[in-house]
Amino acid sequence: MDSWFNIRNEDAVDSPALLVFPERVKQNIALLKAMINDPSRLRPHVKTHKTKEMTRLLMDAGITRFKCATFSEATMLGECGAPDVLWAYPLYGPKISRFISLQVRYRHTRFSALIDHWEAAQALADEAEKRGEVVNVFIDLNIGMNRTGIAAGDNALALYQACTRLPGLSVQGLHAYDGHVREKDLEKRGVICARNFEAIALMSERIKQMGLPNPRVIIGGSPSFPVYAGYPEVECSPGTFILWDKGYADALPDQAFLPAAVLLTRIVSMPTDNRLCVDLGHKAVAAENPLERRVYFLNAPELKPVSQSEEHLVLEAPHGHTWGVGDVLYGLLYHVCPTVALYDYLTVIENGNYIDRWAVAGRGRTAVVGGE
Repeated sequence: MDSWFNIRNEDAVDSPALLVFPERVKQNIALLKAMINDPSRLRPHVKTHKTKEMTRLLMDAGITRFKCATFSEATMLGECGAPDVLWAYPLYGPKISRFISLQVRYRHTRFSALIDHWEAAQALADEAEKRGEVVNVFIDLNIGMNRTGIAAGDNALALYQACTRLPGLSVQGLHAYDGHVREKDLEKRGVICARNFEAIALMSERIKQMGLPNPRVIIGGSPSFPVYAGYPEVECSPGTFILWDKGYADALPDQAFLPAAVLLTRIVSMPTDNRLCVDLGHKAVAAENPLERRVYFLNAPELKPVSQSEEHLVLEAPHGHTWGVGDVLYGLLYHVCPTVALYDYLTVIENGNYIDRWAVAGRGRTAVVGGE
């Protein structure tokens, strides 16, 4: 068995722990760059890793544009000196003033925001003008995800044009996310993406016909990245590539990224001969998937989850098994992004040894910007 995930000094690591393997991270970054003609078109989402260290690895690789969705993620990027950051989440209430405070504090970072409603645009523009600021914005388009955004067409075009007349805003272009497109076959996925892009291309053309600058287009996530990487006019926003997970590895066989994050857990009890309890409850692994699709044990694929609570995961073992209390299991995540958000730090593994910890700096929601 390929045991790349085993560590020699596992006794030095308390459990549960989320291990990260930097050499694999670097290989994933290199593969990402190899899949696109120009790395300046990459705008990876940091929601997957939420760390300064991996942000810096991306910047060292020549990637200068980023995407985020929370205040803590945006602050982390500002502290890293990221040149260009899109906050890809609607701004409302206190988030408006916090966003502008962020822009004021980190002048070296060019921040942008999303707009999909006129009222939100007016509120953001009014606050920006009051503080003597101009905010870069992209119009968020709904191309089937049906959670945020405005449908491409006349209403979106009217919103775009109206925002260009607001003194506190600078309209940069269009944004669209298509996380619902998960067709396993890459060719079929490409047909779906092409169909979704038609309305965006038409909007771009109509914007130019109005005499406005050619809009920038930011589109896609991990599943559609290989497709849009072939569209030279757009920026691409994959996120999961950097750590990868079993969910995408199973669903997207065309992408050869390596899993670079593994859960370390221990057997803490054996309530019956064939039932094992490990310290991997809801607080330690993302629990939004069905129980059987939360974690896959690399060194024990025969173990089947039967129940989970806040601190415990109960597994069924085959009769005659040799597992015992204190034994270590290594689990591959089905969904890495929300699992990272459960940890204060990642446990760094190099050459088979635990050597360091990386703070998950972007996991919280209470980072404070000076002047608030």
